[in-house]
Amino acid sequence: MRPDVGQGGQQERSFIEKARRAQIIEAAVAVIAEVGFAKASLARIAQHAGISKGVISYHFAGKDELIEQVVEQIYLSATDYVVPRIMGESTAADMLRAHILSVAEFMRGHRSHLRALSEIFVNFRTADGSPRYGIAASEEIYTGLEDLFRGGQAKGEFREFDTRVMAVSLQASIDSMFAYWVAYPDHNLEAHARELADIFHHATRAERPAD
Repeated sequence: MRPDVGQGGQQERSFIEKARRAQIIEAAVAVIAEVGFAKASLARIAQHAGISKGVISYHFAGKDELIEQVVEQIYLSATDYVVPRIMGESTAADMLRAHILSVAEFMRGHRSHLRALSEIFVNFRTADGSPRYGIAASEEIYTGLEDLFRGGQAKGEFREFDTRVMAVSLQASIDSMFAYWVAYPDHNLEAHARELADIFHHATRAERPAD
């Protein structure tokens, strides 16, 4: 018979379970970044975490669920870092610059997470063989960028342009920046991000009337 567990015991168990899940997710990130998606078996991840494969199976239904949680956790962590820095700016132009620079700042300190994401995006497939994280998976990002662009247009800071095209172009540029940095680790990511911010500043700003 299962013993009764009071509220304190439930909270402690919940904390321990969250900590264990976080440990497994970080182990998965490290293994995928090191050996690639295909070789990142649950057994290998368990070994890296110093636990049994059964512990992973207790917390996750399988590798697919674990990988999905890896992606979700990385995006949540990035969002928690980036959003306050964007919201700390008062103009749409500065918010756009903060978005580009702060995303780069976050990933600069999480190279293994970025490598893991790259492996997952290229190799993780659904049952029918299509990419699990295709273009449609970025819809929330596109929508958020469109909101920023529309706000700048409404204030007269940004010129008139198709906000979806600009959002897709910006995200593609950010993705390419990170892909290049992964391929060339000595590349100056901060300088790249600053240059990218300048490019989109000039691409979006409203033209000043001639004197």
